[in-house]
Amino acid sequence: MATLPTSQNPAPGRVIVVSAPSGSGKSTIIAHLMKQGLNLHFSVSATSRAPRGAERDGVDYFFLTPEDFRQRIANGDFLEYEEVYADRFYGTLREQVDRQLADGQNVVCDVDVLGGQNIKRIYGERALSVFIQPPSIEALRERLVNRGTDAPEVIEQRIARAEFELTFAPEFDVVVVNDELARAQAEATAVISKFLGQS
Repeated sequence: MATLPTSQNPAPGRVIVVSAPSGSGKSTIIAHLMKQGLNLHFSVSATSRAPRGAERDGVDYFFLTPEDFRQRIANGDFLEYEEVYADRFYGTLREQVDRQLADGQNVVCDVDVLGGQNIKRIYGERALSVFIQPPSIEALRERLVNRGTDAPEVIEQRIARAEFELTFAPEFDVVVVNDELARAQAEATAVISKFLGQS
């Protein structure tokens, strides 16, 4: 059987796992990374919630019933998942990430620290795990207060979770301290470019 020309047979992509405590600036840094010409694509997550507005199945999310989600958990189909509250699941399907990788895409997984560790364990050297760390818990609390979106008790819950998540930072391949956004964006871009062989 003839081998396809290289242009039609893309090199397999790689996985970029990004995790951080809430309020660390992860979303802003990821948005910057997506514009850097690194062939980065989000994985399409699965959820058990109903579509909202113009959301489309297979584009915005894979929409599953809670029963289907549980069955796929039992089948071992997820790289990671979380039950946010009763019957509200979110997760990353391995077959979807593998499909994107086979198409030559570099797949960005924006997940919590435990999910991030699981994805890194599964893909090994094909994955780079990046932890976005606030400069301090005090700075994180100030950011969360200044966002003005959460009640004080919710902020304290987020701080308690952040303190737990920070204990996992040493287990990630790279820790980027977001004390100054432009510098953190540049550092994240540099380490990911190097990992992808584009620097």
